[in-house]
Amino acid sequence: MYLGKVIGTVVSTVKCPSLTGCKFLIVEKINQDLTAKKQTEVAVDTVGAGDGETVIVVGGSSARMSGDGEKKTNLPVDAAIVGIVDTVEVSQC
Repeated sequence: MYLGKVIGTVVSTVKCPSLTGCKFLIVEKINQDLTAKKQTEVAVDTVGAGDGETVIVVGGSSARMSGDGEKKTNLPVDAAIVGIVDTVEVSQC
């Protein structure tokens, strides 16, 4: 799981049938202080995120199972947006 910032959209008219209706976003990984790591990934959006928003992204089996309802489980994806971040607070120890 990591924090990311939505920086773009991917449109794919031809794809695996189980991905029909899914929205794909380009996410840039960010550090805890919200600075960019300069690494990007395409993630399926399960929460309605938009351009410029800070999001929570999961990978692996968590991403595959992040769909909505029975129809959208076991999706062939490596990354999924599962949350929109309101604030980030880091304790200074």
